[in-house]
This record gives sequence, C-alpha cells and structure tokens, in this order.
Amino acid sequence: MPEAYEQYLVPVLFRPFAEDLAARAAALRPRTVLELAAGTGALTAGLLASVPSAEVTATDLNEAMVAFGAARVPGAVWRQADARRLPFPDGGFDLVVCQFGVMFFPDRVAAFGEARRVLAPGGRFLFNTWGPIASHGFDDAVQAGLARAFPVDPPLFLPTVPHGYADPAVVADDLAAAGFALEAEEKLTLEGRAASAADVALGFLTGSPVGAAVEERGGGPDEHATVVEETTARLGRGPVTATMTAYVFLSAA
Repeated sequence: MPEAYEQYLVPVLFRPFAEDLAARAAALRPRTVLELAAGTGALTAGLLASVPSAEVTATDLNEAMVAFGAARVPGAVWRQADARRLPFPDGGFDLVVCQFGVMFFPDRVAAFGEARRVLAPGGRFLFNTWGPIASHGFDDAVQAGLARAFPVDPPLFLPTVPHGYADPAVVADDLAAAGFALEAEEKLTLEGRAASAADVALGFLTGSPVGAAVEERGGGPDEHATVVEETTARLGRGPVTATMTAYVFLSAA
C-alpha cells in the first residue's frame, strides 16, 4: 500500500499542501519538530528543505509507512508511534505538525493533549484537515465511482474519515479542550494535477483503505473498472486537474 500511495496519491493530493505547511513551519523558525501521521514523508521532505537547521522527528502508527518513509526521507528520525501515547518526554519540541492525519485519530482531544504535552511552553501545533468531500474534485469523483460500483452499500471511508472532520468550529473546540489557544485558522484551496483520472482511482483502490472496503464487499476487476470509468467521466481523459479545499490551523501550547 505505501508504494501505491506514494506513486498515485502523494504527488496529486498531498504534495501541494505539504509545500504550504512546510513554508508555514519555516516562518515559525523551529529548532525541534515532531511530525505526526507522517505517511511516506511528503511533508517530512518539505520540512527538511524549508527548515534545514531543525531536527525533524517523523512518526506514524503504520509500521509499513514508517519503513517506507525512513528509506525515502532518511534525513529525519523516524519512529512508529500512536499519537495518543507519544513516546517522547514533556516539552521536547518547538513545533508539532501534522498533514491530513488528525482526522484518523480515534480520540482527537487525547491526541491533541499529547501534542501539547510534548511541546515546550509557547510551542506551536500546526496542522490541516480536508474540507467537505464536495469541495475536493478528485475525492468526490472517486466516491461517485464507488457509489456506482456499489449502489446498495458503497464504501464510505472517504466522506466519513478523510472528510469527516471538516467543521472548523468542531476542530477549534477540540483544540480548546486539549488546552491549546487557537492562533489562526485559514481555508485554503489548491489545485492538484494527475497524469490521468485512472491513476487517481487506482491510487485509492490500491493505496488506501478504500481498497479493503471494496474487497470486503466482494469487489474485483469489474468494480475497479466501474470506479475508473466514473472517475474519468467526471474528471476527463488525459492529464486532469481539480481543486481541493482544506483548513489550516495554528495553535499555541
């Protein structure tokens, strides 16, 4: 899964926002950075380039992602870690960052509390979340394909998990409950570019939990073809572009 995720999804969906977060991180001039839910290292690489003097520690719950990321971005220290129980002492970092990972935390307030614990006084927590799925051209097209392939019981991973934490007011309340002071919140829309709509669909089907959800429903080549066909019908043939909306949050410990 990490290989397909890195090949088909990272350049299209995650790298544009990684560049944005890395630039925001650089403006804070941190010396020690902890990244949560680092995946294969899209943001990690950006942090090393934009803040070359900082010590970057990248973590992820998924051991396969950690192994892949460590090989791809060896300049960071990589650790397998649960964001709710971080294996680091109190106050050890100036900045905690997370790109599109907080939506996956089973207990967000607990994870935010851990981020606050490992931050030095005055340290910052910088992260982003996806907006509603309708504001994301690629994900919305893939979800339409899934609904067509499984009209009775479509996989709902995309609208309920990646796009299931799309209310900024809820995020702000969770930050406050964890003891953070929200400094800034921004709605950000960027454009993604893919070699083809089929590549995007393939990325989700083979490089994300969508694939497992399809298999659980008995899906196979026919259903995959339907998802690709519908995604292509909505995005077009050949190289495709789509807008993607996210929210960026900066808070202080």
